[in-house]
Amino acid sequence: MEELKWVPATVDVTRPSVARMYDYYLGGSHNFEADRAAAKQVEQIFPGVAQSAQANRSFLRRVVRHLVAEGIDQFLDLGSGIPTVGNVHEIAQQDNPSARVVYVDVEPVAVSHSNALLADNDHATALLADLRATSTVLAGAREHLDFSRPVGVLIIAALHFVPDEDDPYGKVAEYMAALPSGSYLAITHATWDTLSDEERAEAREIAKIYSSSDNKLAIRTHAEVSRFFDGLELLEPGVVPVNDWRPDSFEDHTAIYGAVARKP
Repeated sequence: MEELKWVPATVDVTRPSVARMYDYYLGGSHNFEADRAAAKQVEQIFPGVAQSAQANRSFLRRVVRHLVAEGIDQFLDLGSGIPTVGNVHEIAQQDNPSARVVYVDVEPVAVSHSNALLADNDHATALLADLRATSTVLAGAREHLDFSRPVGVLIIAALHFVPDEDDPYGKVAEYMAALPSGSYLAITHATWDTLSDEERAEAREIAKIYSSSDNKLAIRTHAEVSRFFDGLELLEPGVVPVNDWRPDSFEDHTAIYGAVARKP
C-alpha cells in the first residue's frame, strides 16, 4: 500500500479515480497503483489517450488567454482536477495579476494539493465539492468571486462523467443563471461522433474500464454537447474538436468537443 503524507485520510487509494487517472495521462505524480493500472488498460486500447489529454489541456490554456483578453478576471473552474503545469490561475495571472480563480473538485487529492499550491496566492482557492451540488458550489464561490461582474465558467473534461439522470443540462443552466451578462461558459466533452466503427468498439471497452472508477462515462453527440450552450452566444468556430478551436499549433485529431459561449 502506498502511504504518502499528501493523501487525505478519506481517500480510497484502491479504487481508480478519474482525476488521478487524468493526472497520470498528463505525466503527473499524484496518482496511485489502482489509477495507473486502470489508465494503462485504457492506453493499451487507445494509445493516444495521453495526447488527447494534452490537447484538452491546450484548449483550456487558449480559452483562458482569450477570456482574459476579453476582460474576464474571474474564473470558476468546475471539476478542475489535480494541478499540473499551466493551471488556470497561472495563465490568467500572467496577464492580469489580480485575476481571481476558484477551483472546484470532488476528488480530495485534487483539492488538498491545489490548496497547498495556492497557499501563498491570495487570489485563488480550491473547494471540495461536487459540481452537481450547484447551491453548495455557488455559495462557496461567492465568498471569493464577485457575481455582480462577469465570470468565466470552465467545465473541462467533466460533464462526460455526469449521466443524464443527474440533469447535467439543468446544472449548467443553474450556474449560468447565477451569473451576469458578459459571463462565459467553456466546455470540453468526449464524443464518439468522430470515431470509426472499430474505434467505437474500442471506446466501449474503455467505458467498461471507467465503470470500475468513481465515475462512469456519459458520452454525448455533437447535438447533445451543443445543447449545453442553449441561450448563449457561441464563439466561432462553435462546437468543434478541441484541436480545431482557434489552434496556435498543430495537434492530432481528438474525440473531444470543445466550445466557448457568452451570456448575452
